[in-house]
Amino acid sequence: MIVYTRKINYHETDKMGITHHSNYIKFMEEARVQYLEEIGMPFDEVERKGIGSPVVGLDIEYKTPTEFADILEIEVKVLGYNGLKLEIGYVMKNKKTGALCVTAKSRHCFLKDGKLYNFKRAADPYDELMQKALEEDTGETK
Repeated sequence: MIVYTRKINYHETDKMGITHHSNYIKFMEEARVQYLEEIGMPFDEVERKGIGSPVVGLDIEYKTPTEFADILEIEVKVLGYNGLKLEIGYVMKNKKTGALCVTAKSRHCFLKDGKLYNFKRAADPYDELMQKALEEDTGETK
């Protein structure tokens, strides 16, 4: 698990002065990319190898709104991984108040050169990194 910290920009708020709901999905992506980098899978490096990780599903619950200049702390962790599919969890809190703002999950598959790709079957070195992340974040081993 990592904690990604991010300040809300003025342009990310709506007419009511709160962070527009669509921005939280962008924040999830920023946090996910940072998480992958920290576990040794920089996404730019992964993509140069022809591997993509498209989002195939999202679950998001908005709990407490944020406003301009609020600082979000986003806890990111692997919830599930089997070589082909990846599920990541996000918990977003207001750093100043501690209020729970958003809980979310994103589900991904892996593609290589446009075709489904299984890290485990391919004995890809990234499989070991993902297995380690899963074990550290959930205690689950496979």
